Amino acid sequence: MNAKPVSLFVVIAALIWSCAVEAAPIRVRLMEGNFRGFLVARSLDGAAIGYGEMSQKPTGNLVECRTILRFKDGSLYEESATFSQKGIFRLEAYRLVQHGPSYPTLEVSFDRTSGQYKARGQAEKDDKKELAGGKLEMPADLYNGMALILLKNLPGGAGATVHVAVFTPEARLVEMEWSWEGEDEVLLGGKAMKTMRSLVKLKIGGLTGLMASLIGKSPPDLRYWLVAGDVPAFVRFEGAMFLNGPVWRLEMTTVEWPK
Repeated sequence: MNAKPVSLFVVIAALIWSCAVEAAPIRVRLMEGNFRGFLVARSLDGAAIGYGEMSQKPTGNLVECRTILRFKDGSLYEESATFSQKGIFRLEAYRLVQHGPSYPTLEVSFDRTSGQYKARGQAEKDDKKELAGGKLEMPADLYNGMALILLKNLPGGAGATVHVAVFTPEARLVEMEWSWEGEDEVLLGGKAMKTMRSLVKLKIGGLTGLMASLIGKSPPDLRYWLVAGDVPAFVRFEGAMFLNGPVWRLEMTTVEWPK
């Protein structure tokens, strides 16, 4: 008897760190404000395959963080998360759009005000697009799209377990476990700087988790590097950005002047 593969639209905009604890909201240590930085996407051999940017903009009592990546093959990845930061970080709305040769098509959105979600996408690039929608449970520790914000706000050496929404295309919640892996060294102008290396694991339990493991579609591990300090600074992400996707690196970069 052949089992039909499970369609898993894993909405990754990951998170991190160790000492697994009970899932709980992350407390605000560093208030978020205006920010804009530029990104380069690379394959593991170091070749640049796309460019983009990260930005944040406060509006009233909310902050919107946004990541856009445009690939050389015409693919687009655009993710936004709107959150509040009154004592704890709380996700209020989320949206993800990805399409093009590099990605299976996927469009997802949900918000806390309506308590509803919409999902449209493919498990594999050649699959038929599926639609889903309806009520979505949004616990206080639901954190799609807020990885870097939470990383900066976890105490050094601390760990956490939170939730993230995934879509099959029906919505369900899974646990995301953050763990420390260790330290690495980078150079800035020849001067050595310590980075913290973090690991993210999605924990899909029950029958879905068993089937995903059997068909080789377990959620991919993700890693982030942040330069240590009073205000940690993101310098690299490494991992697959969709289920069974290639491992890519995202790194901070700067603009290039015309010759």
